Amino acid sequence: MATRNRNRNAAAAPPLHHHNRGGVPALGKQKDVAAGRTDAMNRRAPLGDIGNFVSVRAAEGKPQPKEQVNRRPITRSFAAQLVKNAQQAQANAAAIKNVAIPPARPAPRLERKAPSKPPPPEHVMEISSDSDQSKPQSESSASSVRSRKKVINTLTSVLSARSKAACGITDKPREVIEDIDKLDANNQLAVVEYIEDIYTFYKTAEHECRPCDYIAAQVEVNPKMRAILADWIIEVHHKFELMPETLYLTMYIIDQYLSLQPVLRRELQLVGVSAMLIACKYEEIWAPEVNEFILISDSAYSREQILSMEKGILNRLEWNLTVPTSYMFLVRFIKAACSGIKTDKEMENMVFFFAELSLMQYGLVTHRPSMVAASAVYAARLTLKRAPLWTDTLKHHTGFRESELMECTKMLVSAHVTAPESKLRVVYKKYSSEQYGGVALRPPAKEICK
Repeated sequence: MATRNRNRNAAAAPPLHHHNRGGVPALGKQKDVAAGRTDAMNRRAPLGDIGNFVSVRAAEGKPQPKEQVNRRPITRSFAAQLVKNAQQAQANAAAIKNVAIPPARPAPRLERKAPSKPPPPEHVMEISSDSDQSKPQSESSASSVRSRKKVINTLTSVLSARSKAACGITDKPREVIEDIDKLDANNQLAVVEYIEDIYTFYKTAEHECRPCDYIAAQVEVNPKMRAILADWIIEVHHKFELMPETLYLTMYIIDQYLSLQPVLRRELQLVGVSAMLIACKYEEIWAPEVNEFILISDSAYSREQILSMEKGILNRLEWNLTVPTSYMFLVRFIKAACSGIKTDKEMENMVFFFAELSLMQYGLVTHRPSMVAASAVYAARLTLKRAPLWTDTLKHHTGFRESELMECTKMLVSAHVTAPESKLRVVYKKYSSEQYGGVALRPPAKEICK
């Protein structure tokens, strides 16, 4: 009975190699089991990528991890889990697509392509985009400024220009200042490199040590006596054939001394002789001797008197003789009046004629030497009927306008009008000779005296 039951259990039990999952097969059949597994694996289809079941778009700009092949056999529960995960991924992707993303700012076009670099952090990207955006704005503003500078010929401007041309009205031309030193560029004695600075200094220095209105302080001297002395000084200067600088420095010394010291009537000529002696020693190469001045003054004064007065004048003037006289400005202003012409003797002689007339006019003593010189040039151009009377070049070099010269010019022209009938005719006779072109005989410009 027991044997029959044992056989039944043995027949009912399945083979060990079919249901022994975790156990070890029998030793005799291990090779068969290993061979059977290899055949089964060769017959099984390879497991594909799990991503084949769900097509999920990877996030842009993020590196994707390397996918691993799942070697786990697909069971019902595992397949259900995969399907559920795929559905969840699809739902998440759809939710991401439905979120409103603000449009990105357009990047400025670059002429030169920069090498590709990994994208910088978000805050760096925002700063760079703002700076790039401000750059085109600055460029556009610069271009707008340039466009404003462009002259646009509108219809109105064209019609206005044509109307002005038809009526003879023209816009004021730009001032033209000629280079008056171009002809002396190779003349080293003209010191072209320093001439402007020299005359700038002269115009500053002429305000210092100027004579004042001294007639009121003089007891025995009046303007007429001064004019007589000036007429005699000009005659002596002409006879001695002295340099022009000597004449103008002599008159400065006389006026400056009379401004500081009262002088008796009998000593006025002595002051003039001693002043000319000082000026000759300062300006001339071969100065006249004291005996020559004694003879020219008809022995009115002795040698000791002349030398004593010379010493007194120098001490009173504190030996200050280096001053700009009107002659220094005359040379420069004549050059400006004759710009473009190398020599204009008629203009030059006429200017010096009015300049020597000014030495006899007490009313011009207190005026600046530069103004007196400019007035002499203006009066000469007016008498010779030169046009224009006052050019931009003269205005630039003299520093005066026409209106500023009218007072002095009227005094000079009035002296020219009365010169032929005056008792003091030394200047008129001198410039009526052929040596000076007879410029004093030209009709005076009476129209300016009205």
